[in-house]
Amino acid sequence: MKAKELDQKFDNGEDILDAVDLSKAKRVMQDQKRVNVDFPAWMLESLDKEASRVGVTRQSIIKVWLAERLEQLAANKALQRTSR
Repeated sequence: MKAKELDQKFDNGEDILDAVDLSKAKRVMQDQKRVNVDFPAWMLESLDKEASRVGVTRQSIIKVWLAERLEQLAANKALQRTSR
């Protein structure tokens, strides 16, 4: 199948999974790298309370909050570029 046909099927909402080799699929920029971060005790306590409240791990809540903040910064930068 040619790319144009695949694009057309996708745009029409048709099932394209038969045309895609998912065994070779990769999520871009998803490589994991380990980092060490020192937090004050009060911050860890707050993180743990909030993580427990929403039912996730400390690591998960840190990742979600950082991702949200980075997306917010990117959106603000894009908005500033378009408003000039």
